[in-house]
Amino acid sequence: MSNSTCPGQSPDWFNYILIGVLSFTIFTVTLLGLVCLRKYHFLAHTIRELQGIKTLPSAVPRPEAPFVPVRPIPAVEEEGEEELPLQTPLQQSSTVRSSSRRLWKGLQQVPHFTKSDLNLLQLIKAGKEGVFYQARMTRGTCKGHNMFTCKISKEGVRPKHVDIEVSIMRKLVHHKNILQLLDWNTTEEPYILIMEYVSYGTLRTFLQTNRGHLSADPELQSLFTIASYHIALAMQHLRSKMIVHCDLALRNIVVNKFPWEVKVAEFGLARDLTRITSRHSSRWRNPRQRVPLRWYPPEYFKNNYYSFKGDVWAFGIVLWEMQTFGTLPYPNLETSEAVMYHICIGHKNTNPEGCRPEIIDIMQDCWLEPYTLRPSFTDIVHMLENIMENDADYVDVESPQFLVQDEAEYHEAKCLRAASITLDDKDPV
Repeated sequence: MSNSTCPGQSPDWFNYILIGVLSFTIFTVTLLGLVCLRKYHFLAHTIRELQGIKTLPSAVPRPEAPFVPVRPIPAVEEEGEEELPLQTPLQQSSTVRSSSRRLWKGLQQVPHFTKSDLNLLQLIKAGKEGVFYQARMTRGTCKGHNMFTCKISKEGVRPKHVDIEVSIMRKLVHHKNILQLLDWNTTEEPYILIMEYVSYGTLRTFLQTNRGHLSADPELQSLFTIASYHIALAMQHLRSKMIVHCDLALRNIVVNKFPWEVKVAEFGLARDLTRITSRHSSRWRNPRQRVPLRWYPPEYFKNNYYSFKGDVWAFGIVLWEMQTFGTLPYPNLETSEAVMYHICIGHKNTNPEGCRPEIIDIMQDCWLEPYTLRPSFTDIVHMLENIMENDADYVDVESPQFLVQDEAEYHEAKCLRAASITLDDKDPV
């Protein structure tokens, strides 16, 4: 009898254990479900408050692919540059375009100013897309800045074009060698960007105005090397952010204190390679958009291609411009066709007189073909660091005698030069 009782007791203990495990599992799953449901309702409520709509996923743009411009056609020359219509290669779907636009509109700041709030003091430069001024607010400051640089767009510039420029400048914040964006107004024409103040305008104007002082300085090549180094640092930062400048030239570099504080500016043609959706070419979106062909590499004309190595080519042109005090590249060529043919058959700018051999070597490296042979900006930064380390003497730029006799004299000379700049862009080739 005892043997028949023991086997019957085992299933009872097993049932108790099984019921306990199941009860604990059901309790745990129920608790987790309640926690997840509460978090879901909280997240949905937060999204409705931030977006004001229930279709958030449709407002998120999809990843984009690299920028590959297509074949240009001849155009006229302006401000020492010869330009072409920029044929946008982006074949984005209407859904992506509209959703990206809605997302950007949601990120836009409420404008704190209009053009009537600006007191324009000094013309810096005039381009095809906009005009740069030194300016201040008629009342108060702009985020604590009494003086600043502003870019005022010209009539006909598309708001989307300005929006892209703003988004790129916001992505490039906090670098000492990039002109920093402070505020903007893209809600009404003219569209306005407000950037940090610089004392001496563009590097091209600075060098041309002070050529006499600079030419007489025995440390000129050391000064040029230091300025080139800071420009290379800025371009290295752009590369790290996947930004292609597409308009690197001496006129688009500004000076606050030469040679230590030079800053890359003008991102109107820049492209963010993380936001491009297609490599396929399309017809021109905006025929008024133009690119500076004298600074563009041969692969752009041969293969409709522009990459980071295109900016490296342009950096070599910038070095040449600096050594020649702002001379127009390929000065003996007058037409767009001649410039393109000259570049495509492999002719280069002649070596500048008096240029140190190390800088000539970097120039020639920047112009290597195929473009894959050109150095990266990280390589260029290291090259320039080695040159500066090998310089025997250090340059004192805290109290330079060669820069300008005083700031008033500089601005007087710059005013005379600025008088020759036409704001309606009708300069002939």
